[in-house]
Amino acid sequence: MQADGMQAPDGQGRVLGGDVADVVRDGWAGVMLVSPTGDDEFRAGPRRRLPERSFGGAVVAQSLLAAGATVDPERAPHSLHAYFLRAGEASSPIDFRVSRVRDGGSYSTRRVTAEQSGRAILELTASFQVAEPGFTHQVPRLEAPEPESLPTAQEAAADIESPLRGWFEQLTRRHPFDIRFDGELPRVAASRGETAPPHQRFWMRSLEPLPDQPLVHAAALAYASDMLMLSTSLAPHARAVGAPDVAAASLDHAVWLHSPVRADEWLCFEQESTWAAGGRCHCSGRLFDRAGRLVMTVAQEGMVRPLGPR
Repeated sequence: MQADGMQAPDGQGRVLGGDVADVVRDGWAGVMLVSPTGDDEFRAGPRRRLPERSFGGAVVAQSLLAAGATVDPERAPHSLHAYFLRAGEASSPIDFRVSRVRDGGSYSTRRVTAEQSGRAILELTASFQVAEPGFTHQVPRLEAPEPESLPTAQEAAADIESPLRGWFEQLTRRHPFDIRFDGELPRVAASRGETAPPHQRFWMRSLEPLPDQPLVHAAALAYASDMLMLSTSLAPHARAVGAPDVAAASLDHAVWLHSPVRADEWLCFEQESTWAAGGRCHCSGRLFDRAGRLVMTVAQEGMVRPLGPR
């Protein structure tokens, strides 16, 4: 993908730019441009002009790109595990240090530390595998309406009162995906002071066409794996992430990539929260392609704390 000075993927299927200047780039160009700065060291430039908390999924995606740049391109990422250590700053560059933990006959393991101002903000371990045949089965099934039958985020916002309308209108400005929600979001019920079941479902696809390199699409899915997950945990409590009486942040994150898939084609993301207590919650997600094939599973633990009087 070439945009805003972004270089095309190299011959090994990696999206790596040669320019490490601190230039703000929008959309996927701001995420996918991870440039080498030394031996197994990389940098991603700022994504915002003004100070703003970094989106965790973007840092996960960039860490995966850095790890993948040190692995044989025939080995695709199949899992990653990450700890969010500190809040990142979207208006500052991020440096990535990759450790080559192991290269076996079928699998490669990499450990990545993402840093800002010399302080670690995320630790990630990723595993890559050579494609091979094996037993096949799948238990969860996709039962969802077609994405074309659902309203866009902007259309969904038309019937919603402010300030929640602004959240919907900003959604695709914050994230480079076309998102179509199936049914009312728990956030909408919370705006009325009502509880809701701890689950939600939406279709998504990249707003921009992406290049054919599998690592690019895996990184896009890693980005999406952190989108809206924690909000399901607050549904039974008539609260929403971003509300003044709630503190929320991702703590640790696990992603399993089951099959190669294009992130610029429609995918259905089902999310739910199965537990919350002690200022923490557990959320999980399943991503299906349009044919109903399970292509990604996500698990996340987060901090969710009530603030002030309840």
